[in-house]
Amino acid sequence: MAPHGFSRTPEELSAARSEALRGAAVGAAKFGIVTAFLGLGGTLFSPIYRALTIQFKVYLQISGMTLGGWIEADKRFRAWENLRVREKRRLKALERDEGVWREWEKMVEEEVIGKGNGEEKKAGAK
Repeated sequence: MAPHGFSRTPEELSAARSEALRGAAVGAAKFGIVTAFLGLGGTLFSPIYRALTIQFKVYLQISGMTLGGWIEADKRFRAWENLRVREKRRLKALERDEGVWREWEKMVEEEVIGKGNGEEKKAGAK
């Protein structure tokens, strides 16, 4: 259930999912590179890291990638959601402005038509 009365169409859900997946992939890649460099540094400079089993080193690498995926997916999804909210607000404001503009046009047309009829009556009376 979407909060605050926002309903999501299947297209919006699909777009949100793909944006989050892209973010997860980018985040996993970024943090994977960082944890790989940290692992390389640990291998070169730390006897404690060198003493760890390969399984634990893989676990550390995957943990960093998972964390990066979560962070980036959340960041991108929130940005996507904020963009959609702004678009909906802008469309509502545009619709409201169009309504006001139509009212002004009606008022102007009524004034012009009213003045035109008044002038015709004056010209016909002379």
